[in-house]
Amino acid sequence: MRHIQLTLVAIFALATTALAQQKASEKAVIKTPTVQCEECKGRIEKYLSHQDGITSVKVDFKKKTTTVTWLTDRTNLEAIKTAIANSGYDADDVTAEESAYNKLPKCCKKPAKE
Repeated sequence: MRHIQLTLVAIFALATTALAQQKASEKAVIKTPTVQCEECKGRIEKYLSHQDGITSVKVDFKKKTTTVTWLTDRTNLEAIKTAIANSGYDADDVTAEESAYNKLPKCCKKPAKE
């Protein structure tokens, strides 16, 4: 009987620990209208994958969207949009940081309006 009680206590402790380790995450689709090509896609995915708390990034340059999943206890949507802007691209209502945009290759910049 003593072994059964100890086993149940151990199972309960392991289950509680496993639940506590699960982190809350969120997912959002961000409009990135200035994404032009595969190179833009690679730049954003690489840049965001190094940001703390981001667990996945998928850029669709044809649809001009970026889908991001992140841990809510480490970052938030506004910080992610700012990170995209800091890499030189517009993100929803956040405009690209000008010096980062100027460093982008020519193919990644919007065509000048004439």
